[in-house]
Amino acid sequence: MASKSHITSPTNNQDPDNPQTQSYPVPLSPPLPPISKQIELNRALSASSKSSLFKLTNTHIVFEDEHLVVVDKPQGIYCETILSSLPRDQTSELHLANRLDRDTSGLMVITKSHKVAGKLVKAFTEHKVKKTYIALCLGTAPNWKTITVKSGHGRSKFGMWRVYALSNVGRSLPGGSVIRDMTTRFEVLTVNRHGSFTEPTMSNEGEVLAVEGEGVKCGGGGDERDEVLIRAYPKTGRTHQIRLHCQYLGIPIRGDVKYEGVHEWGGRTFDGHSLHAETLVFTHPITGVEVEFRAPLPHWATQN
Repeated sequence: MASKSHITSPTNNQDPDNPQTQSYPVPLSPPLPPISKQIELNRALSASSKSSLFKLTNTHIVFEDEHLVVVDKPQGIYCETILSSLPRDQTSELHLANRLDRDTSGLMVITKSHKVAGKLVKAFTEHKVKKTYIALCLGTAPNWKTITVKSGHGRSKFGMWRVYALSNVGRSLPGGSVIRDMTTRFEVLTVNRHGSFTEPTMSNEGEVLAVEGEGVKCGGGGDERDEVLIRAYPKTGRTHQIRLHCQYLGIPIRGDVKYEGVHEWGGRTFDGHSLHAETLVFTHPITGVEVEFRAPLPHWATQN
């Protein structure tokens, strides 16, 4: 039976996105770390160069039929690069059914017609596609085995995606946008390489965290952090959802400098964040058959 808990915090928040004269909801996750801007710029330049040289091969193709292609996207490659790398014929109308962040690796789907695109994009939008992700996080090892995080999601005054209180869903933000709901279930697989890499399960057991206050501080500097391998089951499809919720839980994803992940750790510097789109399950838009796809795991997820 799932239990419900709340994280609460003082109302006096010194976040620069919380001007005293405004009545906008206060974001509960920290603002962009200053150091991240230059790192992100360098990564973007590197990705542009890498993408210009990228060639799609059969090793990247997980599945293909006359209606769609499932691709295992490498880290550091833009989705648009994958799309433009696919061979086209006169009848092809290629569309991205889903998107991954530049540094997120794993499964993405490209459709070959407007009809298939419409059906599959609708399935993603209506949360009818089951997805799992694997992430390597660095922070304080959590005291939970599984947890479902429910919060708000929106853009703050300065354009960053932030976590908001669940009770603020539906409220307006600077620029006219609205806070939307965001739900992710997490399970811990290993801590400091101890544990087991289990198969995904769609169970809803475990603690439920209804976000109403500040999250867990990202503790430990240098090599003091714990190495936590997790699986995420996003129930909604918000931008940077898993990354934001990991930051909120105090276990930011390794290399995710935008959301407090370490850039250097254990004598290594990371070129991107360690997040991988592991599985996709959906009803084929033409055949009506449920199909399941799995991407090979990256090396950082198999070093246990």
